[in-house]
Amino acid sequence: MIRVGVIGYGYWGPNIVRNFNMIDGAEVAAICDKNPLSAQRARKNYPNLLITENSAEIVQSPDIDLVTVITPVSTHYELAKQALLNGKHVFVEKPFTSNTKQAAELIEIAGKKNLKIMVDHTFLFTSAVRKIKQIIEDDVLGELYYYDSTRVNLGLFQHDVNVIWDLAPHDFSIMDYLIKEKPDAVAASGKAHINSKEDIAYIMVYFSKNIIAHLNVNWLSPVKLRTTLIGGEKKMLMWNDVDADEKIKVYDRGVEITNSEGIYNLLVNYRSGDMWAPKVDQIEALKLETQYFVDCINKNEEPFNNGHAGLRVVRMLEACDESLKNNGRMVKL
Repeated sequence: MIRVGVIGYGYWGPNIVRNFNMIDGAEVAAICDKNPLSAQRARKNYPNLLITENSAEIVQSPDIDLVTVITPVSTHYELAKQALLNGKHVFVEKPFTSNTKQAAELIEIAGKKNLKIMVDHTFLFTSAVRKIKQIIEDDVLGELYYYDSTRVNLGLFQHDVNVIWDLAPHDFSIMDYLIKEKPDAVAASGKAHINSKEDIAYIMVYFSKNIIAHLNVNWLSPVKLRTTLIGGEKKMLMWNDVDADEKIKVYDRGVEITNSEGIYNLLVNYRSGDMWAPKVDQIEALKLETQYFVDCINKNEEPFNNGHAGLRVVRMLEACDESLKNNGRMVKL
């Protein structure tokens, strides 16, 4: 039985507790939140568990095997480090850490102690993203050309990070999962309107091959949009995550170019074929993710969304910050 200690019982913490408690071979043994109101809510929901406002009671407990860190990003490093040093596997909410130096140190500690790190890139376990990966690996789209994402809504404003650190980790982790080639450089521009943190930003991601990515992240949109376009040589795909019925649509549309004797005779033929919407199962991603991590621990296997995957995302976030400070200048990764 893997006994889980959950640090952070705010917005996402209750979902973590619920899903780990649903897994055969795992159970939540303790919950920590330094906010008295959150701790009180946990006591009401789980009167038989240890509920504490002191994280040391969890990271130092000999009865805890796995510690989940569901707290502001500025606290991830220290909490995860203490858990690892005390022999606990760790599950860390995205983004992994505040900088790459911290991420590298946590990976090193986990390696020395033969412990597992999983970064909570939940979208990688959604049926939509898993279906998109299958479509790409089956070469339905052909050679990839672009990834274009709009991830906007009104709020939720974060106090410790800007909109890039809040929303872009989703797309950075998805691209890292879907696209074999790793990015070479990023460029970012954004503005802060409500407080000192950027609340709207546009990000360009450049790959070594002929792939380019564009991300629009925004806390000031009047509507919630979660749309992604992935274009390829053969077909194009649209993923609308707020569509309950047809989240993914694959379009047999594109261009075919022929060139006969010189650039001035370049011919472009437009192809407009059928659209089809593959079936996407309605399974809670967090349920699959938590079960997967428990399985990785039991089998001593490395999860694909491990510390190294988290480090790659943090490296891109750091590069975005550097680009913001330099008026959108391209930053090499």
